[in-house]
Amino acid sequence: MKKTFYSNGKLLITGEYVVLDGAKAFTLPTKFGQNLIVEEADGNLIHWTSYDSDGSIWFEDTIPFLSIARKERFDDSATIKNTLIEILHKAYLMNSDFITKAKGYHIKTELTFPKIWGLGTSSTVINNVAQWLEVDAFELLKRSFGGSGYDIACAQNNTGILYQLVDEKPIVEIVDFNPSFTDKIFFVYLNKKQDSKAAIASYYNKIGDVHKTIPAINKITKRIVEASHLKEFALALEEHEIALSNILELHTVKEALFPDFDGVIKSLGAWGGDFVMSVSKENPTDYFKEKGFEVVVPFSEMIL
Repeated sequence: MKKTFYSNGKLLITGEYVVLDGAKAFTLPTKFGQNLIVEEADGNLIHWTSYDSDGSIWFEDTIPFLSIARKERFDDSATIKNTLIEILHKAYLMNSDFITKAKGYHIKTELTFPKIWGLGTSSTVINNVAQWLEVDAFELLKRSFGGSGYDIACAQNNTGILYQLVDEKPIVEIVDFNPSFTDKIFFVYLNKKQDSKAAIASYYNKIGDVHKTIPAINKITKRIVEASHLKEFALALEEHEIALSNILELHTVKEALFPDFDGVIKSLGAWGGDFVMSVSKENPTDYFKEKGFEVVVPFSEMIL
């Protein structure tokens, strides 16, 4: 019997990095995501195939049940396989039935966005595996990949979210974010995928007394979510960029790449890669394409 599971991708609009320390983050699920298709098989192993959005295979391997139960580690060239075994091993510790009461599986994952976009390839797999095995996705993430869990909240919800860690527990608040100016918002791919783990490690190396800044960032997030006019929305985004720039000791993406842009540019998620959000009165597509950034996605085509 075939079972299919689906999870949404994500974009972190505010609270990047500081969400790890209890800041309230604003995040939006995307129209793009990932399927997990599970079919029973034989051999006491999983034959796993991962497809990119263009139908090409970006990962394919077989993983014996014993490797999952023992958390076997293969050589460093098998990075994806080792990560997958780590996730499945932690899931096995939470619910072993998929190993102890089965003969084997054919599993396919199918991205509906190009893998390089960084909209949540790992988080959507974790949430889909959690759905399949009926375990808590936030706990599975915590035990395996790590991170704040905002991406799991997006995977599970079809609306905007205010997300916060309180005593290390996820608090999810649904937000109806549909201002009149969404036609002025575009998402621009920076032509490189950012390593989230490495970015988080860098954050912790630079972090000072971030807790003094968190209340101010929470107030900015509230203003962004509740903004009814483009000008106040853009101003709050700019203030957020400056606050994070000071914490991370990095130039804002506008300073670094787009100093002549007539509007506001906001980093999303891990600074330095993946997508940024642009806000301007005029359609900025030609501007970004002239700069060599070909992927410019309107809000209406990106956000659920």
